Amino acid sequence: MKQAKIDREAGYRLLGELAGPGTVEGTLSPLDALAPGFADWIVTALFGGTYQRDGLALRDRLVANLAALTALGGVEPQLDDHVRNSLRTGIAPAEIVEVMVHLAPYVGVPKALAGLRVAAAAFADLGVAPDGNAANDPGTGVGVGSGADGGAA
Repeated sequence: MKQAKIDREAGYRLLGELAGPGTVEGTLSPLDALAPGFADWIVTALFGGTYQRDGLALRDRLVANLAALTALGGVEPQLDDHVRNSLRTGIAPAEIVEVMVHLAPYVGVPKALAGLRVAAAAFADLGVAPDGNAANDPGTGVGVGSGADGGAA
């Protein structure tokens, strides 16, 4: 059996690159205070293990994360983090929107809309335009999750 490659330091470096400065203090430290050792396990196993594997580029892993978290639903804080991480690493807002739109026939329109709401909020918070995509076009008067279809979804 081949031994898994786990690199704790690489995990923390990658998390810093993806999530930006302040992650340890803002996210990991409070989690560690609540569940000692859990934050370190997540960073070591996930960012120092799974992300270090061969076979997928970082960009592909981030797109897979967006799809998985949108499909899962109920994990909006984590999806928000991954939308922001994706933007930080160069994935365009329009591509993030398209991942979620593409999922609609597979995971259902309500989950796709929920993902779009998270993305739209992150874009707005960061002052990022969704590249002309009508998913949250203020000119139409219908944003993601508003109007006749959004409230019911």
